[in-house]
Amino acid sequence: MKREVHVVGAAIFKDDLVLVALRSATMPLPLLWEFPGGKVEASETPQEALAREIFEELECSVEVGEFVARGEHLVGEVKVVLDVYGCELQAGTPHAKEHAEIRWVSRSALKELEFAPADLPAVEKLAQHA
Repeated sequence: MKREVHVVGAAIFKDDLVLVALRSATMPLPLLWEFPGGKVEASETPQEALAREIFEELECSVEVGEFVARGEHLVGEVKVVLDVYGCELQAGTPHAKEHAEIRWVSRSALKELEFAPADLPAVEKLAQHA
């Protein structure tokens, strides 16, 4: 039986732009773009996990808003289930601590980047509303 890992991602909005992050060369699925976030711990809601992960990874705080989309991807024997939420930047300036790069892009430019497979449903949904 495959193990399932629940992760969350943040589509952080600023004006008409969305923050995306480039996975580092040492991460699984290296050098693919993603919505920043991470694993949901057993004691957390997805929203709590997302706020914590964004603070840890980007040194800023967000208000977690509405659910955007769910993506799934099989990585070896692990099924990754990613829930992406829309977020508003509340405090701080995002800094890439774990990622190779972060970038603010327009919704229409999302499809020009090569995203990790689990992020693609959220990319499709966000790009539709460009």
